[in-house]
Amino acid sequence: MLATTGIDAKADAGFKAWVSEFYGTAAASGISRSTYNKAFAGISGPDKDVLDKAGYQPEFKSQIWDYLDSRVNPYTVKIGREMLSRHGRTLAALEKHFGVDKHILLAIWSMESNYGAVLENRDRLHHVPQALATLAWADPKRAKFARTQLIAALKILQSGDVTPNHLTGSWAGAMGHTQFIPTSYLLYAVDADGDGHRDIWNSVPDALATSANLLAKNGWQSGHTWGYEAVMPAGAARYAGQTKTLTQWAALGFIRPNGKGFPRASDRAELKLLGGSNGPAFLMLKNFFVVKRYNAADSYALAVGLLADEIAGHGGMMQSWPRPNGTLDIREKFELQSRLKEMGYYDGEIDGNFGSGSKAAISAIQSRLGMQSDGEPSKGLLKALRN
Repeated sequence: MLATTGIDAKADAGFKAWVSEFYGTAAASGISRSTYNKAFAGISGPDKDVLDKAGYQPEFKSQIWDYLDSRVNPYTVKIGREMLSRHGRTLAALEKHFGVDKHILLAIWSMESNYGAVLENRDRLHHVPQALATLAWADPKRAKFARTQLIAALKILQSGDVTPNHLTGSWAGAMGHTQFIPTSYLLYAVDADGDGHRDIWNSVPDALATSANLLAKNGWQSGHTWGYEAVMPAGAARYAGQTKTLTQWAALGFIRPNGKGFPRASDRAELKLLGGSNGPAFLMLKNFFVVKRYNAADSYALAVGLLADEIAGHGGMMQSWPRPNGTLDIREKFELQSRLKEMGYYDGEIDGNFGSGSKAAISAIQSRLGMQSDGEPSKGLLKALRN
């Protein structure tokens, strides 16, 4: 116990020394001593939770279908439509002003903060200056990024858009309903509700307008979609990564699953096979790559596009992913959770995500049924519950 206390005290002292020294860099960027003192008032040491999260490395990379199941499902579609109804006037105004599809904005809001729900648990949020200073002080891989973001966060504070207590975000400094890092906030933040502050933490109009501004300034094509699901002809996997016009793709035998043709046949599209050569094909248009300016992962941009389409009522994917035998699709995941809840084993949200609560319920029912109690969802378990 004494040794740990000594280590903590040494870390706190080192962190405070770094914060004191860094003021020279901040001052050179125009940050006043008053702003700096407000940013670090009451902070005596690093945010150790930030370092734990920064050091966490997932043991496996989720498959594209698991990634999409947790983000594009009946729950996220339902809440998205509720938010469309609740904020319809704002979304319509933003769509008209920026030219960005309102359903895309809703999908990004869902992806970034579960429509703001993650902001309601302040215990999981971090004080952004402290979090970024912690990374700059103790994480060599992220130090340059963190220093840059810390200066930007201090500029936000100095502008008066947010108070120190409300300058909160993720462990890496992503902030507000739509999770902007400080430098992106400075580039794109918008005061859409006209109160004199660009408040992406508390103002839904400001947050969604900021997202729309980012997409618009990065080349969003108004009136165009993000891409098309396509049925790939045999042997055409060799074209993955190539860009052709939709007319050229059609000539090669690519068709839409619903049998309809490709609108705007002169548009250029890149072939993506995100589930491998045995999975569905996608012909991605420019707006897909604009969404990637928000998050560079193909899986992220695909999830945004698919969720936006479902919220808008255009329907979801028509082809199946090459899931391993025995695993559940998203509708089956919802059914399993619903059955567990009806039987009194689960009391959480029916959202298709199998966290600790769902897995504990599965383990309990598996034991009752004489099955291997591994807590994993499966077609075998769902079939047993149906019977």
